[in-house]
Order: sequence, then structure tokens, then C-alpha cells
Amino acid sequence: MSEIRPKKYIAVAGNIGAGKSSLTGLLAKNFGWKTYYESVDNNPYLTDFYDDMRRWSFNLQIYFLSSRFRHQKEIQTAAENLIQDRTIYEDVEIFAKNLHDMGLMSNRDFENYRSLFAEMVHYLQPPDLLIYLRADVPTLVRQIQRRGRNYENTIRIEYLERLNSLYEDWIDRYEHEKLIIDTDNLDFVNSEEDLGKVIGLVEQRLFGLFN
Repeated sequence: MSEIRPKKYIAVAGNIGAGKSSLTGLLAKNFGWKTYYESVDNNPYLTDFYDDMRRWSFNLQIYFLSSRFRHQKEIQTAAENLIQDRTIYEDVEIFAKNLHDMGLMSNRDFENYRSLFAEMVHYLQPPDLLIYLRADVPTLVRQIQRRGRNYENTIRIEYLERLNSLYEDWIDRYEHEKLIIDTDNLDFVNSEEDLGKVIGLVEQRLFGLFN
């Protein structure tokens, strides 16, 4: 495989249960990239949020925004190729917006959140390639159940459907380089053949972008 120029930034986007973390790790192993994962297991708000979304929505989103902005600063000074599990853009475009639309985040908190993001966005570097994992809700539910995180047991079908709708709207408007992968009939975690298909798609884009 041809050598890729250094300091390239790849990101994996998608709904809860789409397989972002798994694909991030698999691609990092294949290409030798450094990884940046979403703060889930050490997140102090996540369990409380799923128990009472209205009470903890703003706290959770601020935590994610802060965490991902910290990652962004590290990414933009990195000397190696790297891949990130979920982007900072998804926080404001998908999750915070959905919570506000559902009445689970107040107008005051949402405007405060958006103002904070607006100050950050001027310092952000978009990914050289955004990989969007598209999945229907039954696929998401199956994969959420398979990984068995207790705090995700209360996620409702309607919540996932709303997120999917917002993701599709966002990816249509996304103006930078992107690769959309439909995952409903793929199992890149357990099937080497399926993983090979995904790696092939990514390689095609990388060679076109970086060589």
C-alpha cells in the first residue's frame, strides 16, 4: 500500500449503535492510525442522562463538547495520521438539536450551548475524510442490545428515529469530503470479507485524496 502523507485526519460519524467505535479501531489497526475515542465509559453524566434526559441534557452536551474540543486541539497539532470516533459537529447538529426539538433542553440552555460552539468553530479543522455509517433503526437496536450497556436499555425507538433523520439532513448538507457506507447488510466486526469491503472503499478515497 502506498504511504500516506502525515497529519491526515479521518473521522467516523453515525448514530448510536452504528459501529463507529468498532470501525475506528479496525481501520486504525489496518492503516496504523492513532485513535481518538468518544468519552463514554468515563462519562460522569451518561447514566443520569438516560434516567432523566431533561435534567441532565445540558450537562451531558457540555461535557461532550468540552471533551471533543480538547481532542480537536490535540488533533490539529498531531504529527501522525489519526482517526476519531464521532465528530464535534455531531454534538450541535444532531444531539443537542434533537434534545432541544424534543423539549428536553430549554431554549436558554440550547442558545447558550450554540453560542459556545460558535466561538469554538473558528478554531476547528474539518476531517480530511468523514466516514458516515448509515444504519436503519432495527440494525441500531440489534447492535445496541448486542453490546449490552446497561444505561442504553432505556433508549427509545423514537429517539433513534429522530437522530437518524437529523443525521441524514446533516450529511446531505455536509460540504467537505465524505464517504457514506450503508451498514445494514454489513458485519465488519465479525466478517473479514465485509471488513475488506469497507477497507477497500476507504483506500479508494485515501489514494484519491492523498496521492
